[in-house]
Amino acid sequence: MASTPRWVEAINKALSHPNNKGKIIYQLATVDATNTPRVRSQVHRGFINPEGHADLPLLVTSTDSRAAKVSQAHGNQRVELCWWMEGSQDQFRITGFTHIYPSPTPGTSSPTPIPDDATALKLLVKQGFDWEAKRKEVFAMMPPDLRASWCAPYPPGTPINFEEQKGWPTSVPTEEEAKTDEDKKNFQAALHNFALMLVEPVEVDWAALGVQPNTRVLFRRQGEEWVEQNLIP
Repeated sequence: MASTPRWVEAINKALSHPNNKGKIIYQLATVDATNTPRVRSQVHRGFINPEGHADLPLLVTSTDSRAAKVSQAHGNQRVELCWWMEGSQDQFRITGFTHIYPSPTPGTSSPTPIPDDATALKLLVKQGFDWEAKRKEVFAMMPPDLRASWCAPYPPGTPINFEEQKGWPTSVPTEEEAKTDEDKKNFQAALHNFALMLVEPVEVDWAALGVQPNTRVLFRRQGEEWVEQNLIP
């Protein structure tokens, strides 16, 4: 029976450390059209697996469908993220593929391609995974002020006038809580711009610096198995 990779257990253990409360932000790098690396912070929204495949976890995060990282991922699905948890002194560098699923409504970009060797993503497609349901589920998890960030009328990175920005929504309720026409309009605008983003790992470099001696383990996925190799920290 497929089992959860040891590196996932290590992440979950690190997240449970009392001094790592709230350490759910990692830095994720893509490559743009000029082969220049681009890095930004992302919020970890949990793991998902293809049904019956605990050994093929994917990290869930999100983005604005108009953000530069989306076009970058269309050109190159390979990404790497670095997750430092100061409380337990654990560092996880995760290399793999990304898949971005935006709103299926007209006026948004299309989902990013799924590479042939993205085993977990291909399995999800084969199993009929409901990307739209997951997108809405993750969006519903957001606090009202964060949902409002997807209401900006312009793409992220667009030059703005701060006076104009003062008139933008600062809070967006859930669909059930939206009572006024303005609330409903803002909810639909934010949901329209919100995109689901997944990372399928193929290599994980875990440095545990909170133990003596320090340890470092490289996990490489071979087929549906994870092979471990001890490294010098």
